[in-house]
Amino acid sequence: MHAVAGQASQPSSNYKEYLNVKRSDFANDFVFGVSSTASQTEGATKSGGRGPSIWDQYIREFPAKISDKSNMEVATESYKLYKEDLLALKNLGVDAYRFSISWTRILPDGTLSGGINRKGIKFYNKFIDELIKLGIKPFVTIFHFDSPEALEHKYGGFLNRTIVEDFKKYAEVCFKTFGDRVKNWITINEPNILAKFGYGMGIAPPGRCSDRKNCASGNSATEPYIAAHNLLLAHATAAKLYKKKYQATQGGQIGLSLVGLYYEPYSDSLFDRNAAKRAMDFELGWIVEPLVRGKYPSSMRKLVKNRLPVFTAQEKELVKGSFDFIGINYYTARYAKNIPINPTEPAISYLVDEHVNATVNKNGVLIGPNAGGSFFLFIYPPGLYKLLNFMGKHYGKNLTIYITENGVTEKKNDSIPIKQALNDQFRIEFIQKHLHQLRRAIKDGVINVKGYFVWSLLDDFEWIEGYGIGYGLYYVDRKNNLKRIPKKSAKWYHDFVNGDRKKTRIKNYFA
Repeated sequence: MHAVAGQASQPSSNYKEYLNVKRSDFANDFVFGVSSTASQTEGATKSGGRGPSIWDQYIREFPAKISDKSNMEVATESYKLYKEDLLALKNLGVDAYRFSISWTRILPDGTLSGGINRKGIKFYNKFIDELIKLGIKPFVTIFHFDSPEALEHKYGGFLNRTIVEDFKKYAEVCFKTFGDRVKNWITINEPNILAKFGYGMGIAPPGRCSDRKNCASGNSATEPYIAAHNLLLAHATAAKLYKKKYQATQGGQIGLSLVGLYYEPYSDSLFDRNAAKRAMDFELGWIVEPLVRGKYPSSMRKLVKNRLPVFTAQEKELVKGSFDFIGINYYTARYAKNIPINPTEPAISYLVDEHVNATVNKNGVLIGPNAGGSFFLFIYPPGLYKLLNFMGKHYGKNLTIYITENGVTEKKNDSIPIKQALNDQFRIEFIQKHLHQLRRAIKDGVINVKGYFVWSLLDDFEWIEGYGIGYGLYYVDRKNNLKRIPKKSAKWYHDFVNGDRKKTRIKNYFA
């Protein structure tokens, strides 16, 4: 495993319980799958009728912000090599595949009035049809960070409520076109991350607050909240449309996926315990509380005050309960240390509103080992159990939850022999440990969890980290026509998912 000096303290005596986790520990209808996205895999950004997204624009404007100066033009070329992806999925024997549809491959300028791209429709129809033939359930994300560049230029993207109607029309094209086969819809992936990184920090599109001038103007003190509000309204509007017009006849379910960063109190002091709760409010509760209660968390309303949008009575009714399930993307955790609240302090940024010092280090000891090559992922499997327990306690045990992403990085280095790169025992242990925590949560009845998806199928374009890291169960050989080669973890996951069913050898294993 990619451990570093000062990693977590000695494990408990039962720390190896994760080794005996097995498929039969979970219900027969529990869904096991893998995940990916269009932007990170498809490539073909300028072909097939696809229009530019805000990620294309961001990479063009801020190439230095991508760690290895790479882009999405090739990715894993899944637009051309989708049959290779289907073979990889078939060999894994998973129940489901979570992937996203590119908004601009369906509506190149983001609007229905601008015309539907029939080449894009044809591509996704072929892919979905083949998945169904393989017996793999599609879990489709309608919007995964790649909103249309045209709408950003036209009216400011998610800073303008006009986008709610454009998103609704785009979502309806997806429902009408693919809903006869797609029974699991995720409207939006990680709206809190888009709002935080894109509008509060500028390290992701649309790159607001990407320079001192924008930050100093106060944009980052207001824009993340405006964007998140409109993202919530976009989700709820699309979900309402689906439930009213399509759900009864198509028989599907709809939800959204959120990042599930867990915060441990830095100490047992009341101040730090309150800080951890505030951190959870400002990250997870920012989206979940409106969905469950129709309003933002009380800590946010108290600290952000008039910079936080207020739901009208109609919006509250729209947003509250606008989901069948919630997806959780769990990777890592932080310690939360209290920062004293000064009521006279001017509003500077979303990033300081919660008054929390989020750290991975406590008295010289990391919360968990740092994953290979990642600047943010510190491995802390108990955080998954604690996060689910938190959700059950604060939002209700009857929520239906899918773990829509869970994965670990490795640093990519083309000089490493492929056989060595394929030997990712650390990833197997990562998955085992998280499945153990998931098994605990289900056994203890903390919340209703219905599925688990490994991130990701392939080593792909990892946003600002480019191709410098890999999460994949499959290695992508960039020196050999992007050949997909299963890692040791792919074989393990195949054997785990298939349990006592007939096992077939994964082709090219350690080839």
